[in-house]
Amino acid sequence: MPESPLLYYITDRTAFPGDEPTRRQRLLDKIAEAASQGIDYIQLREKDLSTRDLESLAREAIRIIGRAKKLATDHWPLTTALLINSRTDVAIATAADGVHLRSNDISPQEVRAAWQGSCGAGALAREISPRKPLIAISCHSPQEVAKAIANQATLAVFAPVFEKTNTQPTGLEALRQACQAKIPVLALGGVTLQNAQSCLQAGAAGIAAIRLFQENEIDKIVRQLRI
Repeated sequence: MPESPLLYYITDRTAFPGDEPTRRQRLLDKIAEAASQGIDYIQLREKDLSTRDLESLAREAIRIIGRAKKLATDHWPLTTALLINSRTDVAIATAADGVHLRSNDISPQEVRAAWQGSCGAGALAREISPRKPLIAISCHSPQEVAKAIANQATLAVFAPVFEKTNTQPTGLEALRQACQAKIPVLALGGVTLQNAQSCLQAGAAGIAAIRLFQENEIDKIVRQLRI
């Protein structure tokens, strides 16, 4: 079981009440809270937004994460990374840290090619994307995790461990098998404070979730998961 599990917040502004401006602000406030509490990864998963609106939201999220990092101390540095769900173009355009790919998405190799291509497209592109992207990928079986390793993904998000509407959960044994891989594997799907430790004991490098982080005070979640 990892001493300090990786924590991965997946956003869903549509779960907040109110009109669109209210939901957007609630989401940005939650991103600020997550960054200030040392969440390792934030996946911006707002798939219904237009490219323009997604880029605007991503840029604001990056500014918020940057402010949180400036307030951090040498004794408690913050390294929160912003990943854009499936949209490599938006990740590059907004200087996000990387992408989260669906299991049937483009390959990590294609993401890297696009990233490298943007770096050669002029001074602005080089400034925006000077480094290698972080690439997370959704996996639903140990075999898909093995494929993620072969494609040199940064980490795998394994789901659904416990629940997902109209989908059979994979269960802890499949998670345990997936975690034998030489890549960080995070558990997703019905993870709560009550069952998170069983995922970590199965070998998960961390926990990924929407509701666990979005519906609770993140400082309390972090304290309990990183005891």
